[in-house]
Amino acid sequence: MRTLNYITLIMAIAVLSSCNNENNTLNIEVYETSEAGNKLTRITHFQKSETVSLIKLNPNREFQTITGFGGAFTESSAYLLNQLSNKNRDTILKAYFSKEGANYSLTRTHMNSCDFSLTNYSYTPVENDKNLEYFTIEEDKGDLIPMIKDAMAISEDGFKIFASPWTAAPWMKDNKHWVGGKLLPKYYDTWALFFSKYLEAYKNEGIDIWGFTVENEPHGNGNNWESMHFSPKEMTDFVQFHLGPKLEADGYSDKIILGYDQNRAGLKEWVDEMYRDEESSKYFDGTAIHWYESTYEVFPEALQYAHNKAPDKYLIETEGCIDSQVPVWKDDAWYWKKEATDWGWDWAAEEDKYLHPKYAPVNRYARDIIGCLNNWVDGWVDWNMVLDKQGGPNWFENWCIAPIIVNPEKDEVYFTPLYYIMVHFSKYIRPGAKVIELEKSDDQLMATAVVNPNKSIVVVLFNESEESKSINLNLNESTMTFSISAQSIQTILIPKV
Repeated sequence: MRTLNYITLIMAIAVLSSCNNENNTLNIEVYETSEAGNKLTRITHFQKSETVSLIKLNPNREFQTITGFGGAFTESSAYLLNQLSNKNRDTILKAYFSKEGANYSLTRTHMNSCDFSLTNYSYTPVENDKNLEYFTIEEDKGDLIPMIKDAMAISEDGFKIFASPWTAAPWMKDNKHWVGGKLLPKYYDTWALFFSKYLEAYKNEGIDIWGFTVENEPHGNGNNWESMHFSPKEMTDFVQFHLGPKLEADGYSDKIILGYDQNRAGLKEWVDEMYRDEESSKYFDGTAIHWYESTYEVFPEALQYAHNKAPDKYLIETEGCIDSQVPVWKDDAWYWKKEATDWGWDWAAEEDKYLHPKYAPVNRYARDIIGCLNNWVDGWVDWNMVLDKQGGPNWFENWCIAPIIVNPEKDEVYFTPLYYIMVHFSKYIRPGAKVIELEKSDDQLMATAVVNPNKSIVVVLFNESEESKSINLNLNESTMTFSISAQSIQTILIPKV
């Protein structure tokens, strides 16, 4: 997708060497988070390095339009917020949703319970209630809905929310369990009605749901926590013949439907089926993906295939986190070390172990988001916003790390380095931005760039190496020379030019 044009880059070098007067200097702001301790720090003094990386921006060549960045509202996160003092609760919500903070623009929540719930529950507790006369979201009113509404009150720009079911109630499934099994065909219409009922119930609470993923992880999750299995054809048939028409009939045709919602390596068979013809394609607004097949490998070929199959549809990373890992408390250095594992370290097939190395949590986030943006992904959503020191609460004890960790017993809050990585993207790259062409001379430096709706340009750089680098940035024959620290991420903001 982003092919390096070496002839153009050589021409850029010539331009860089001749542009030393003030009239040809770009006015930029540089914000850095680094292993050395910077946390979204404004950098104004730069040190020269022997290693010089050349970057040239071409805003005339545009790619995908950005939908947004953010995280998920889960019952676990909402419950923890309610265990904190009002001051710390407010601090966390402002950190995520205020303009001064991360200014999240795209969020997710779960329908019925998920692993990051306190227990199993369903909005349809009465068996054989085919018309869902006893549908209720009462379980969400104690923690989850207040968190969402308070975030809405803080956010000046607003944010999109999409919802995902982990499973239907056991009475609708062939195995009669929360975990695994398939939706019985006789309940397909009931399950489509479930989505419509959810929209109505949340609207009555003052919350507008932007759209849905059809099913979280339709391959299942090893029969561990809530799940419900679909094949590509089963999901596509459900959307084409049941969910899409039901939302249309109930006046919700504007709601977004994202198919798949699992790992990137399986994209081809899913998008081939979802977009098999015009009748199926019209109900799918895009494809949802997760990163757990590998939090190290982006799978660019799969992402590009999915985009090319449906170039006018969304391609959104709807969940990613540092999984199978108890959080490390108040030790920033650990998040920069290549010590964290993921589920695949223990459980992946031997031939797939290379996809699951020990790797620094910060590097996973920075590499993945930049890699996604450079391969047609238009939104990136983190998992839980808040977890405790154990990496829960989680009814299955499936511990994970969130960007913000809390100790409710002592009313303490820890902003991990992962929080600042998210801010580098979400705060500065706004919905409606266009990813633009970027050429660079250094393969070891990761980089992406966008033009925002206000015409400002944002460049995000990630230097994974152990040495600092000097950067020569060229835009429209204007240049700026600055540097990036070893083991750091930078956001470069270029005001409207």
